[in-house]
Amino acid sequence: MTSSKRRYVLGISGLTTLAVFAFCVSLFVGPAAVGLSDLAGFFGSAPSETGWLIFSEIRLPRAILGFAVGATLGLSGAALQGYLRNPLAEPGIIGVTASAALFAVIAFYTGLAASFALALPIGGILGAVAAVMLIQILAGRDSSVLTLILAGVAVTSFAGAMTSLALNLSPNPFAAYEVIFWMLGSLADRSFEHVWLAVPFIAVGWLMLLTLGNALNALTLGEDEAASLGFNLSRIRLRLVLGTALSVGAATAVSGAIGFVGLVVPHLLRPLVGHSPKLLLPVSALGGGILVLSADIIVRLLPFEREIKLGVLTAMIGAPFFLILLLKHRRNLL
Repeated sequence: MTSSKRRYVLGISGLTTLAVFAFCVSLFVGPAAVGLSDLAGFFGSAPSETGWLIFSEIRLPRAILGFAVGATLGLSGAALQGYLRNPLAEPGIIGVTASAALFAVIAFYTGLAASFALALPIGGILGAVAAVMLIQILAGRDSSVLTLILAGVAVTSFAGAMTSLALNLSPNPFAAYEVIFWMLGSLADRSFEHVWLAVPFIAVGWLMLLTLGNALNALTLGEDEAASLGFNLSRIRLRLVLGTALSVGAATAVSGAIGFVGLVVPHLLRPLVGHSPKLLLPVSALGGGILVLSADIIVRLLPFEREIKLGVLTAMIGAPFFLILLLKHRRNLL
């Protein structure tokens, strides 16, 4: 086994161990104490009723969604950076996050979220699908990478403007406040209803993105070289956009907008895989899951009366990293 392969295997093993550890810690951290005795319900014993309810109905779905959302953002960020060959690419670049947030805001604005519990995640998924369809119309079938980016910027700008308009025209200030709070990103108060709705779409998106590894490796040589190797670039782009839409759209629908994970994680883990886009995909998924789970644990441990939103914490971590990345990129160009 070569040193690079050994490093990759050790890295995958270490990240998997960290992911399992963070998942387990997430089950026991919170304002209410839950001990190992409360897990006895898995083995047919009689656990504490309150403790078992907290574990099974609050902590477990929150931990599952934490890993799923983080893995989605990390994986889609690595896939987009590999396809666009742009180290600053992340899931929001093709308008999926903004469109999912817009449709979720519409669910709030129309009152559907209050009358129908699953209207919010369903709206987010529909928004992601709408973004994909609009991008395909704007960019065209055989457009370039630059055209795809410009179409994504247009969709993001339009969705952001419409979201601001909905908040501006909201007749109920309390509803607007609730929408803004949701848009900050959080995994609090999520249930297994959200898990069953979001995770199937997320899983399908994962499968589509993970199958792009060989094509992304070929694209490091350039689009012409990848096409000469037999890769259909338009089909690759369609799988990338659809995979990102399904996974990120479903994740945003249940967690709100959580930024910078798709940007930060691939950069931190890229040296581990020797800068191979194919090997970076599963590594970034694990890293994203660890980051979001860890951030969600931290927001529950911070000594504030009101829990800080998850998206706020990831932005506080990601924004300085983004500035450092920009400065490093600028120095490389000089």
